[in-house]
Amino acid sequence: MRSPYQSIPTWSHARERVHVVVDTQKGSRNKFRFDEELGAFTLAHVLPLGTHFPYDFGSVPRTLAEDGDPIDVMILSDEPTFVGCVIDVLLIGVIEAEQTSDGETKRNDRLLGVPVTKVNAATLAEISDVPSTALDQIELFFSAYNLAHGRQFKPLHRRGSQAARQLVLNAAKRYEEKT
Repeated sequence: MRSPYQSIPTWSHARERVHVVVDTQKGSRNKFRFDEELGAFTLAHVLPLGTHFPYDFGSVPRTLAEDGDPIDVMILSDEPTFVGCVIDVLLIGVIEAEQTSDGETKRNDRLLGVPVTKVNAATLAEISDVPSTALDQIELFFSAYNLAHGRQFKPLHRRGSQAARQLVLNAAKRYEEKT
């Protein structure tokens, strides 16, 4: 079966925005992942009681991040969507981070973006528009999420939209070189 990552373009609207395939919706304790062999989303794991995803979380199709997976995006929106939903997202920044598992440390950056539709303009343009306390809480979520899975997540820097777009360009190039 054909993966959604093979048919959905990375970029939307002349590289102003990206497409993001949601794998886990806001408010969910269930973390889903697309299984290439099955051609479907599967339950990867359940978060501990009292924890849930603060926003929709997904990845940009046709990209390959430094950790070997499609590049991740947290979509800052008031309302949840659904698993498999493709969202037109304006990137506003990135939390650059390292993730350590079994003694091996890799970069595992988390892009941040906001949804855009024909009738809903982006509510934020840059990471600097997000209150620092909200960014602190997002970083804390990722730290706790990884800790529950025996990994360490260490935020390094917060960077703006240009850095986020450059990471997508690099990840798209890495994907093309691999396929």
